[in-house]
Amino acid sequence: MEEKEPIQMLHLKLPTDPRWVNIVAKNIEDILTDHAYCEQKAASAAISFIIGFPEYTELVSEMSDLAQEEMSHFTMVHDLMKERGLTLGRERKDVYVNKLRFYFPKGGSRLESLINRLLVAALVEARSCERFRLLSEELEDKKLVRFYRKLMISEAGHYTMFLKFARQYGDREIVDKKWQELLDYEASIMKELSVSNTMHG
Repeated sequence: MEEKEPIQMLHLKLPTDPRWVNIVAKNIEDILTDHAYCEQKAASAAISFIIGFPEYTELVSEMSDLAQEEMSHFTMVHDLMKERGLTLGRERKDVYVNKLRFYFPKGGSRLESLINRLLVAALVEARSCERFRLLSEELEDKKLVRFYRKLMISEAGHYTMFLKFARQYGDREIVDKKWQELLDYEASIMKELSVSNTMHG
């Protein structure tokens, strides 16, 4: 990724409210707890792809690697907390991710379900990448700056991987149309959500 990669590279239609970083800086314990659970959920999501779609060999291989990587990120976040004398708090509901998951209606073929889930996963990773970038640029804590810079690059790779699989397994024209509609919907979610001390809030 380039040093000053614009939001357009991630296809996001609406940038994060700049006030979010200020809230995060004042609530590091809360944001690290929320981030840790985000990594754990990402690992669980990767495993669910394996369980739900075992016949897609390439996807299974990538999701196996991803599950391990996401759990390693969970450990890294937890280690940061321990270094600061912090403890992992309780998991909080991720309103942003839940709203995205309910965008696509239930039903349809297994392939359609797979495509929809891949697109949602790609978008979550894209937004996470954008937010990690903000943290890497705006936080004063140098260790956290380096940490989020590293994770930003990782999230960008996950985003492109999920989008690649969606286009690989589905009709490119239909997938791209769904992707653009989902991006529009995500922008509307971002307008509705309050700026809070959560990774996606």
